[in-house]
Amino acid sequence: MIYIENTSTNPYFSFALEYYLITEKQLPEDQIFIFWRTEPTLMIGKYQNTIEEINEKYVKEHQINVVRRITGGGTIYTDMGGWQFSFITKGEADQIDFAKYIHPIILALNKIGVKAEFNSRNDLVIENKKFLGNAQCMKSGYTLHHGSLLFDTDFEQMVRSITVDEHKIISKSIKSVRDRVTNISEHLAIPIDGLEFKKLMVQSIMNNSNHEYKLNEKDINRINEIAKEKFESWDWNYGQSPKFNITRTGYFDGGKMEFKLDVNKGIIESCNVYGDFFGSIDASVICGALVGCRYDKESIKAALDQYDLKKAFYKIGYEELISIIC
Repeated sequence: MIYIENTSTNPYFSFALEYYLITEKQLPEDQIFIFWRTEPTLMIGKYQNTIEEINEKYVKEHQINVVRRITGGGTIYTDMGGWQFSFITKGEADQIDFAKYIHPIILALNKIGVKAEFNSRNDLVIENKKFLGNAQCMKSGYTLHHGSLLFDTDFEQMVRSITVDEHKIISKSIKSVRDRVTNISEHLAIPIDGLEFKKLMVQSIMNNSNHEYKLNEKDINRINEIAKEKFESWDWNYGQSPKFNITRTGYFDGGKMEFKLDVNKGIIESCNVYGDFFGSIDASVICGALVGCRYDKESIKAALDQYDLKKAFYKIGYEELISIIC
């Protein structure tokens, strides 16, 4: 096994690095190991609907990255208090097998005094609280297994970035998360910081081997290209979402306004408006402008900016109108 040091905290770079090692860079070793972390990020599963998974308003206000993985599974929140690990193994496994890759993680944690174990659902837990998420796929003759370790993660931001921002829901969700998951740092007999944790984990998993491949300038330039072309792109992160229907409703002094939208691969395919509102412009004009538009706030605003809608609806402001739709 060979280790690749990845000091980048940019999630798009890190996913591009995995992709590069699987699809382009041919190293002679049978297995590659990487241990890395990211700025606050929501990692969306390959088959998930990004729009339905995230609290987009909170995500944008707090500059949280959104990136789709090439692996399945659910949405994972990561930040600088967490760590990710990747195993890239030559050969495609016949079936998904998490235990093979999680066993060395358990041994490494045991060495620093953390009593980690599998539960009946194949989750990794400490005192019956989960601290690890896993995902796996087979591609281009390789098996990719990567996981997310909660070391000192901000649980409140985790909840707020994926939950509709209503106080009661947030409070209950945070309590629920605290009851079900835990940070590794809370279970250390002797406190250590994140970098020391990384050092100890890498040493254990690599069995104190210094067998390492250092990314060169050519590697880094190509990885940055892949990050920009694929993992940073709207088409990958939002446009890959499956077709879905969404209803958005607003209640204002001027009445109720309800939008029913069909969205396919992130593009609005049809739009209908209902309600008891009053307007000086026919709502069908708005629907016509939105069809073919990306389902994101900036694109919707750009599509509607061509019309003078600031006073088009009685006691419903233009920004309120935008907020209803997206």
